[in-house]
Amino acid sequence: MAESLRDRQKALIRQDIQRAALRLFAERGFDAVTTEEIAAAAGIGHSTYFRYVTSKEDLLLGTLRRAGAVIVDNLRARPRGESAEEALCQASLRWSRAFIAEEEALENWRAAVRAAPHVLDRAAMIGPFERAQLTKLLGDRMGARPDEDLGPGLLVHTMLAAAEFAFLRWLEDDDPRGPTLHQLTEQALEGARTQCWK
Repeated sequence: MAESLRDRQKALIRQDIQRAALRLFAERGFDAVTTEEIAAAAGIGHSTYFRYVTSKEDLLLGTLRRAGAVIVDNLRARPRGESAEEALCQASLRWSRAFIAEEEALENWRAAVRAAPHVLDRAAMIGPFERAQLTKLLGDRMGARPDEDLGPGLLVHTMLAAAEFAFLRWLEDDDPRGPTLHQLTEQALEGARTQCWK
């Protein structure tokens, strides 16, 4: 179903709010910024702000919390002839490419999260429900039953652990010339695949 003009406008306003929030979080720290200040920076009223945002925390962590559902959708869309490990790698890499689409917002996001590590502790990139969905999808692709065969679940947990390791490594990196999140994710996934599924 095509996205309506109203939906697109709502998405743009939410994007403006998120950009403003990330800039303020990066400058002053997550805990120091109020919702009133975010609304003012986005050029909207405080009551309007709450029509688009469920919580201040969601502005910082929402994209991360939705990662699992996006990767599940990406995996469903992979060609049937792909191997299980290749399909999961590509599904994860597609998410990382989308996550880094806007460089300035990404750097503000990284600065904000690094200044508030306690907030990041409240977000799991891939929750148990999404892990179970990924395991089932890979089981179907491998011709294996996840309740009887460790293979699909082991593949999911290994590859996602590699991707999360890359994410944390990128988050901690102080060097602006260092590898991008996408590059680190590619390296980590390829390393896990080479070590475990030769």
